[in-house]
Amino acid sequence: MIALDTQTGIARLRDLVNAADVILPFTGAGISTECGIPDFRSPGGLWTKYQPIPFDQFVASSAMRDESWRRRFAMDAQFSTARPGRGHLALASLHRLGKVPAVVTQNIDNLHQASGFAADHVVELHGNTTYATCLDCARRYELTWVKAQFEAAGHAPACSCGGYIKTATVSFGQSMPEAAMRRAEALCAACNLFIVIGSSLVVWPAAGSPCWRSEAAHASSSSTAIRPNSMRPLISSSGRTSGRRSNPSSSIEPARIFL
Repeated sequence: MIALDTQTGIARLRDLVNAADVILPFTGAGISTECGIPDFRSPGGLWTKYQPIPFDQFVASSAMRDESWRRRFAMDAQFSTARPGRGHLALASLHRLGKVPAVVTQNIDNLHQASGFAADHVVELHGNTTYATCLDCARRYELTWVKAQFEAAGHAPACSCGGYIKTATVSFGQSMPEAAMRRAEALCAACNLFIVIGSSLVVWPAAGSPCWRSEAAHASSSSTAIRPNSMRPLISSSGRTSGRRSNPSSSIEPARIFL
């Protein structure tokens, strides 16, 4: 079935949400663009202005550490003033209703927490850019302190243990957070409605997880494909929402939606 208008797509999504017991949202940069945070790969996106610094370069070079922090502070106005958008607030309302146990996100902007999710209900696959940690002892540092030290000394500060301080994000070449990946897979296995919002599902290694890699593969062959103008770029569903899946071992396949 193809829905050629937004209202039909919204109605279909409403039916799927109402029928689901356990909904797992998976969010990417597209959910935050209306909040004033550009995505990464589109023309004019963050990577066109600030090429990412690989993890090995950050660790190996003091100049790269300084440059990494300079770029982070240059983006501070966008991240520090951003507020949750309609998508974040809608998911938070479903969380309060008990339909959404947690949200899995590729985003680093902390907007899900600001929308009403407790931090332990936000599974951040790529970390968080609103604070920093020591790479050696994992001590947390607030960005206001890091910025003050950076401006006073002219270079990136070190931790009291001597380790390098880095934003709590996952850089290219840095190990993915194993606990977050395991929890995301468990949440995916336990849901009966999987909703992807604002992600192309092509950024690795998060995109390579089998629990939602198979979801993306169904986008072109599923029973429903909707392209509402207000959404990014595709919504699809397997249409199998009549059954209830209360545990990961159930044979009922979760419905899938891509926004």
